[in-house]
Formats: sequence, C-alpha cells, structure tokens
Amino acid sequence: MLRKIYDWTLSKADHPQALWVLAFVSFIESSVFPIPPDVLMIPMIIARPSRAWRIAAVALVASVLGGLLGYAIGAFAMDTIGDPILASLGKTEAKVIFDERFNDKGFWAVLIAGMTPFPYKVITIMSGATGMNLTTFVATSILARGLRFFIVAFLLWKFGAPIREFIEKRLGLMFTLFVILLVGGVSLLKFL
Repeated sequence: MLRKIYDWTLSKADHPQALWVLAFVSFIESSVFPIPPDVLMIPMIIARPSRAWRIAAVALVASVLGGLLGYAIGAFAMDTIGDPILASLGKTEAKVIFDERFNDKGFWAVLIAGMTPFPYKVITIMSGATGMNLTTFVATSILARGLRFFIVAFLLWKFGAPIREFIEKRLGLMFTLFVILLVGGVSLLKFL
C-alpha cells in the first residue's frame, strides 16, 4: 500500500497543477500522510530549476500550516485522532517518554524532526498534546522545514539531476549528522 501511495505522489510531479499538489502533500504530510514532500519536489525542481525557490517556499508554507493541524490534533483530539496516528507509526510507547520531557527539549525535537527523516508528524502531534509554546513551535518549524526544503532546492538548482541520488539516499543522513553536530556543539558550549 505504501508503494502505491509513493507512486501516486511521484506521478503528480508532472501534473499541470503540481504546485497545488505539492502544497497539499506538504500540508497533510505534517500531520497524517506517510510520504514526504521531497518526493514531489525533486522531480519538479529537476524539470524546472528556475522554479526551485518557489517550489521550496510552497513546501515550507504548506508544511508549517500542516504542522499547525498536527498541533491541533495533539491539543484537541489526541485520544480520538492523535493516538491512532501514533499507533499506526509504531510510536505509542514514545508518547509516555515525550509527555515527561518534551517541553523541556521541544525546540530541539521540532528542529530535529523537521530536518531529518524522523516523522515530523509525530512531533507536530506531540507538540500539541504536551502544550508546547505555539510561538516556539511555529518558529522552529519554519527554521527546520525551511532549512530542509531550501537546501534540497539549492542542491538541485546548483547541481541538477546528478545530485538526485545523493538527496534521495543520503541527504536524510547528512541532516541527521548536521543536527547531531549542532546539538553536540551547543551541549559543549554549556560546559565551557
């Protein structure tokens, strides 16, 4: 089933209304949809590099707005909607741990999930469920998703199709390593 959803999403990259489809996918991916917007962004930018920044901006705005939907699910419908979504992702046990420590580290959780392969929707829902400060949530979402989408756009704009395999297979790892270095650097500064 996931493969069918992936193939459907990828097929929309050539659609005449691809930007609207990207906005829709970016919006729902932030709260319920399993396929990341990158699947659409990559072929769209390769086909029209001059639109790379517009494509990244659409993904960013729609993703943050979708993140607000995830936040609302967590805040107002955790029992009826949020818990089943987390259960389908196999993250039910993580909820207990998140509830205890989330708001102390909420900025970092949103930043990490927004940039890495960790499902951003889990963090959007948990942010609402734990009552994370909404301003912090939105600002961090803009930072994280903006970095992710605009770095992808820049790489494709600059290097074109040859960078596609790197982005699809290794960029998640690169973002993860970047976040680890960032967190490690900030932690190290606390001790100096």
